[in-house]
Amino acid sequence: MNTYDSLLAAITPSQGTTREVFDPATGALIGTAPVEGLDALDAAIDRAEAAQPAWAALPDAERQAILHRAADAIEASSEALAELLSREQGKPLNGPNARFEVGGCVAWTRAAADTPLPVEVIVDDESGYAEMHYRPLGVVGAISPWNWPMMISIWQIAPSLRMGNTVVIKPAETTSLSVLALVAVMNQVLPEGVLNIVAGPGRTVGDALTRSPKISKIMFTGSTPVGKRIIEASAANVARLTLELGGNDAGIVLPDVDPAAIAEDLFWGAFINTGQTCAALKRLYVHDSVYDAVVDELAKFAAQVPMGVGLDEQNVLGPLQNRAQFDEVDRLVEAAKASGARVVLGGDPDREAVGNFYPTTLIADIDPHNDLVVEEQFGPALPIIRYSDLDEVVRLANELEFGLGSSVWSSDRARALEVAARMQAGTTWINSHGGLHPMIPFGGAKQSGYGREFGVAGLKAVAEPHVISG
Repeated sequence: MNTYDSLLAAITPSQGTTREVFDPATGALIGTAPVEGLDALDAAIDRAEAAQPAWAALPDAERQAILHRAADAIEASSEALAELLSREQGKPLNGPNARFEVGGCVAWTRAAADTPLPVEVIVDDESGYAEMHYRPLGVVGAISPWNWPMMISIWQIAPSLRMGNTVVIKPAETTSLSVLALVAVMNQVLPEGVLNIVAGPGRTVGDALTRSPKISKIMFTGSTPVGKRIIEASAANVARLTLELGGNDAGIVLPDVDPAAIAEDLFWGAFINTGQTCAALKRLYVHDSVYDAVVDELAKFAAQVPMGVGLDEQNVLGPLQNRAQFDEVDRLVEAAKASGARVVLGGDPDREAVGNFYPTTLIADIDPHNDLVVEEQFGPALPIIRYSDLDEVVRLANELEFGLGSSVWSSDRARALEVAARMQAGTTWINSHGGLHPMIPFGGAKQSGYGREFGVAGLKAVAEPHVISG
C-alpha cells in the first residue's frame, strides 16, 4: 500500500526537464512532473518491443492472474491515488469522482482479465472447418485525456495487456502525475517493460508515438481535430486505431415524463465530473408541454449540489481542470446570454478567483443553433431547448457531426425505444445518460470516432484476427 507522500515521491523526477503542477481548485503547488522528449519515447518503445514476445508467450490464464494482481495493487493504494487525482484533476473525492474513478480502474482491470475470448468455430460442416483465433498485435500506443485520466488509461491498458500486447502510454500534459502514479502502482507487479509511460508534449511525443513504425495499434481519447491528425500520422504504418473523440450528446425528453422523477438523473447525465465528460448530456431538448416543469425541477436539484475544493468531503462538483477550459465555457455562456437566452441558474463566474470554478449553469429558451448548443462546451453549462414536433427534434439531435451518446426520456419504454432507434449515436440510453458497463461495448458514430472498447469487442479491438481453415 502506498501513502500519498510515498506515491508522489516515487514519481517525482530527480533530473531532467520538469514542470510545476498546481491544484486547479486552490492554485497550490502539488509537485513537479517530468517533461520528456523523443529520446525517452524511443527508449520506452524499445523496452515494450523487447518485452512483448515473452509477455505474449505466457498462457492466457497467467496474464489474467497478473492483471488481477495489478488490480489488487491499485485497490491497496486507492486512497492515495484518489487524493492525487483530486488535487491534480480537481474532481472531488466523493460522488462520481476521484474515489469512484479509482474504483473503476479496479473494476475494469478485473473485467478485462475475466472476459472469456475462446477460439470461435466459424464453419464445421460438410463444406469444411474454420476457426478464428485472436493474436497479439505487438506494441500498443495509448494517449489518454485529462478528464478521466486514470480510468480511461485503464480502458486502454488492461485489454491490451490481457491480449498479449505491451503498452506505451502518453498521458495528457495537465494530468500526467495521476497516470504516472497509476502506472507506478501497476508496475509493482507487472513484468519489466510490459507497461511504459512517457510524459511529454502531444505535439512532439504524442505525434512521434503515432508515427512510429514499431507501434501496431493506437488508442486515443480526445478531441476530433486531434483524432484526425492521428489518422493522418498513422497512415504510413497502417496502424490499427481506436478513436474515442468529441461528443455533443443530445437528450430528448418526451411529453409523458414525470419532471420531478427524472431531474436527478438528468443532472448527473449532464454534470458528472463537472460536465467534463465526452459522453455527458450536453444539449437537452424538452417537449413544450413539460418544458417549464422540467427546467424548474432540474434547477431545484442543481441548486443544492455542492461545488468546491475536491478534498473537502462534502463537495461533489469541482473546478474545471484548466483555465483554457474555463475560458471556453465562459465564452459560450456569454454568447448565449448576449443572444437573449434565459439564465435559469449560474452563468456568473468569479473570473478573478484563484480556482477554475465555473458555477453550475442552466440556460433556457435558447435557439437550437446557438453556439452553446452546437459546440461541445465540456463544462457545467447545459442548454435546454424547447420543442413541439418529434420529427423536427430528432432531426436537430442528429444534424451535428458528433455521435457519441444520446438519450431518450419517457415513461413509455416502447415509445422511448422507437425514438432511440432513430438516434445517430454509438450509444442511446433510456431514462439515463452516460452510464458505462465493462461488458457493454462503447464508442462513437460519425466524427465521434470509431472502434469499440469494453467487453469482448474491446478485447478483439486490440488483437489480430487469425483464421485457421482446413
